[in-house]
Amino acid sequence: MKIEQIYTGCLAQGAYYIESNGEVAIVDPLRETQPYIDKAEKENAKIKYIFETHFHADFVSGHVDLAKKTGATIVFGPGAKTEYNIHEAKDNEVFKLGDITIKVLHTPGHTLESATFLLLDEKGKEYAIFSGDTLFLGDVGRPDLAIKSDLTKEDLAGMLYDSLRHKIMTLPDDVIVYPAHGAGSACGKNLSKETVGVLGEQKKSNYALRADMTKEEFVTEVLDGIAPPPQYFAKNAMMNKVGYDTFETVLKKGDTPLDPETFEAVANNEDALVLDVRTEKEFVTGHIPNSIFIGLNGGFAPWVGALITDLKQPILLVAPEGREEETVTRLSRVGYDNTLGYLKGGIEAWKKAGKDVETITSISVDEFSNHFKNNNINVLDVRKDGEYKSEHLEGENVKHFALDYINDNMNTINKDNTYYVHCAGGYRSVIAASILKARGFNKLIDVAGGFGAIKKTDLPTTNFVCPSTL
Repeated sequence: MKIEQIYTGCLAQGAYYIESNGEVAIVDPLRETQPYIDKAEKENAKIKYIFETHFHADFVSGHVDLAKKTGATIVFGPGAKTEYNIHEAKDNEVFKLGDITIKVLHTPGHTLESATFLLLDEKGKEYAIFSGDTLFLGDVGRPDLAIKSDLTKEDLAGMLYDSLRHKIMTLPDDVIVYPAHGAGSACGKNLSKETVGVLGEQKKSNYALRADMTKEEFVTEVLDGIAPPPQYFAKNAMMNKVGYDTFETVLKKGDTPLDPETFEAVANNEDALVLDVRTEKEFVTGHIPNSIFIGLNGGFAPWVGALITDLKQPILLVAPEGREEETVTRLSRVGYDNTLGYLKGGIEAWKKAGKDVETITSISVDEFSNHFKNNNINVLDVRKDGEYKSEHLEGENVKHFALDYINDNMNTINKDNTYYVHCAGGYRSVIAASILKARGFNKLIDVAGGFGAIKKTDLPTTNFVCPSTL
């Protein structure tokens, strides 16, 4: 028996490759499926099953493509309805995989069809669970993503309580827990940085598995402090239900080099968004007018999903040389399939063609400190609400709204004013500045190093409040 976790940091997502005696199961595969096929071929094995723990909202799964390519059966839990062929499993149904067995445990709560897959080893021993978004390390899945007209998030939280108590916590303490996500995922609020654990440790340390917890207490604690889900979640979930274009089709269309003239013509004719995925330092020193920055080296895919509201938006790329295919791939993972090509030769080719280039002023924290002390300046903090509440710069002209909700809040600032924009370290502030600049806010100054650098100065900040007490 072989179990391999294939973890994707940008999505904080774990897919799983399980092999026994020449037969393979894939749990929650990524959009690009060829690596799974190649791995199975290398092991001289055949992919027999694709187990989906639920209809994922934070990424587009590769289950549909993988089934078409391999003939494998897609298995969902009870209640899953799709527009493609699946096996809708019954609670406690078992599937043989070589010398091991996979047992379906229906664990509704995160979503109604959520299932946990229990692996029984060659001797029939309960060995591991692939818990999807039902159980994370340190947390459980948010119960507010699958609400129907006759169900509330409180109803779903109650279901999750029952699923955990009756299906998960009754398993032996030495059962290995393989969750779908780790820290950084918006599918929970307190996920551990660890991506593999054991159930006994979770029973001791996970707040949601406290032995003496009542259902009422569970519902209150699980729902407390959950931020609204990113706008793309419902759209990704729908793609996972109804299907999507093949990854190869998306990649072929998007991984297309365009010279500056063609690039500009496509941008104008298709009303395409120019997405610059280089580093923030490269972007501020020179970029195409009206382009948006979301760098590959940050939380790229989730920020794209949070900020670009239309999954069908035509997109053109300015990418680091050699990372164009990676960019198209990572966009497709969250459902942005309408990439039309990339700028061949990058920004240097654009400049050589005599095209306009714009910049964003970025200053050091020492310069910012001097300006703050000697002038009545406007400061815009774009960190998350919890970060701001924990500690922030004091001043009557310090304004805050989270980057996540910039599209809803930019009407609260004045285009005639100059704003010094900061986040925690410098990545999100440049994203915010690029979006605001494209919307006509031209008096923006980025504070390099963000609040991390500001805290090291003698500028006035609020007393630190631990986020867990907010």
